[in-house]
Amino acid sequence: MKSLKHLNKYFFKYRYRLLFGTLCVIASNLFGIYPAQVVRHGIDLIIETVKVGRLMDGFDSKVSVEKTLAFNAFLFLLFIIALAVIKGVFTFLMRQTIIIASRLIEYDLKNEIFEHYQDLSLSFYRRNNTGDLMNRISEDVTRVRMYLGPAIMYTINLVVLFVLVIVTMFNVNAKLTIYVLLPLPLLSLAIYLVSDKMNRFSDSVQAQQSRLSTFVQEAFSGIRVLKSFVKEDQRGKEFAQESEHYKNKSMELVKVNALFFPLIMMLVGVSTILVIWIGGQEVIAGTITMGNIAEFIIYVNLLTWPIASIGWVTSLVQRAAASQERINEFLRITPDISDSSPTPRRGDKAMNSDMSQLPPLGGGGAINGRVEFRDVSFLYPDSGVRALDHVSFIVEPGKSLAVLGKTGAGKSTLASLIVRMYDATGGKVLIDDKEIQTFPLAALRSNIGYVPQDVFLFSDSIANNIAFGLTAPPTPQRGDQSTGQLPPLGGRGAVEQAAKDAVIYDNIMEFPKGFDTMLGERGITLSGGQKQRVSIARAIIRNPKILLFDDCLSAVDTHTEEQILHNLFRVMKDRTSLIISHRVSTVKHADYIIVLDNGKIAEQGTHESLLGTRGLYLELYEKQLLEEEVK
Repeated sequence: MKSLKHLNKYFFKYRYRLLFGTLCVIASNLFGIYPAQVVRHGIDLIIETVKVGRLMDGFDSKVSVEKTLAFNAFLFLLFIIALAVIKGVFTFLMRQTIIIASRLIEYDLKNEIFEHYQDLSLSFYRRNNTGDLMNRISEDVTRVRMYLGPAIMYTINLVVLFVLVIVTMFNVNAKLTIYVLLPLPLLSLAIYLVSDKMNRFSDSVQAQQSRLSTFVQEAFSGIRVLKSFVKEDQRGKEFAQESEHYKNKSMELVKVNALFFPLIMMLVGVSTILVIWIGGQEVIAGTITMGNIAEFIIYVNLLTWPIASIGWVTSLVQRAAASQERINEFLRITPDISDSSPTPRRGDKAMNSDMSQLPPLGGGGAINGRVEFRDVSFLYPDSGVRALDHVSFIVEPGKSLAVLGKTGAGKSTLASLIVRMYDATGGKVLIDDKEIQTFPLAALRSNIGYVPQDVFLFSDSIANNIAFGLTAPPTPQRGDQSTGQLPPLGGRGAVEQAAKDAVIYDNIMEFPKGFDTMLGERGITLSGGQKQRVSIARAIIRNPKILLFDDCLSAVDTHTEEQILHNLFRVMKDRTSLIISHRVSTVKHADYIIVLDNGKIAEQGTHESLLGTRGLYLELYEKQLLEEEVK
């Protein structure tokens, strides 16, 4: 239960709703036990009236007695119906408070986890796979909700009903009460054992379902590779095997489920038999009436489910505790990258649609864009690979710096350090002569237009993918896949201009729906080059002070590259720009070029001066010229 203490803050938040739900549980059970007493009085009255009627055989008053009996029976019936209706009202209110409170806590908990996930650093995502993250925010939270709702509701219901019924039964006849209760602990133990097996088999089925879903997801995501290697039949057989495992595990669960209700009914039947047997003896002895036997049978049925639910509730609590511990494991992780000064969290109501409410960068207003690396080194914490080794350079505001190098030279690491996906393990990264750690993360990144090497597009319209680069993109409506509605900020004109600057406008207009074309998963509708250009448009539409292009033209041809670069250099005017590439044609127009080799600066200078040094830059240049001639 220690792990579930994390939920106490939510219990306090919804304390009035839960308190009202508890009062409804008490009221529901009070009106639930009264019908048994009404039945007892009714049966005793009927028996006594029948006895009186027999004594009056042959007298005219017997008809009056029978009418009185019928009228009283009708009144008892109306009273029982009224009590049932009132109990139903309170039961409805009980579920509307406690169950809805559990849904509200589930909502809050999912938001808390999602917010925390977003705050965690890239190193966290390198250590954990997406499936595990998804499982903790979905399946684990669902199990916790079962504790917050049904488990708590049935526990309160059990305690209240047990106290009310047992006290009432002991007041009627202590001996009969003890005999009636004897099978109930056995019932609870049996249900617990069966539930334990059910839970283990359920976990096994869910795990296999997860593997089956992962198998299908990978098959569909990699359908091009699968078809290219003609592996359809092989994957089909593997899927059949996984499905067979799922079927076998499901059948095991079904067999255990088949024992559940027969076991309950058997033990309930034992209690009922004891009531009739022992109760009959007590009636003969004159200590109780026939109405009491009927009353006790109703009490047994009232206690059946609450007692039986003990094992089920215990299992729910155990599973919830295990799931909450898994959730807490990630919630306890602190981000490697965090603000040195407080800033509004994403999703806070206090945070307006623009960034004007963020604290000034470094305490001194808007940035100019001067970027400096001062003897910077970086060692990846997970792999231990040294990506940068004592790198130093300065990019003045409004100037462009190109970073050239072979694969694995450390080029992308430079961009990651500037946007603070990681912090340098040695040296300093400065913007406007201030250490980058002094800047609030949200404000820093809002001033940077970043085009990553691995392009990611959302399953949304092309227009919304480009508009995502705006400071406050709209929240898409769930289920609305008909059109890509643009945000009021910037409007269609800004999106179209960004597309033109990225030389993707003509391609977009060739689609039947133009900018409203819906993209598939990860932008599969577009080609590699088109995805890169949409990503470029997304970066430049936000009009940032610093532009980072991380090998973002690798999938376009030389002619398109020239067009994009021509437009980009116009966009890059008065902005600090870093162009990272492995192609000389991409970087040759930059104001300054550095060549990285094994994390160190091997050469630096302008395009002309580097050609004159006849070093690594010239070697790369000549190789790429030869490749172009061969093409």
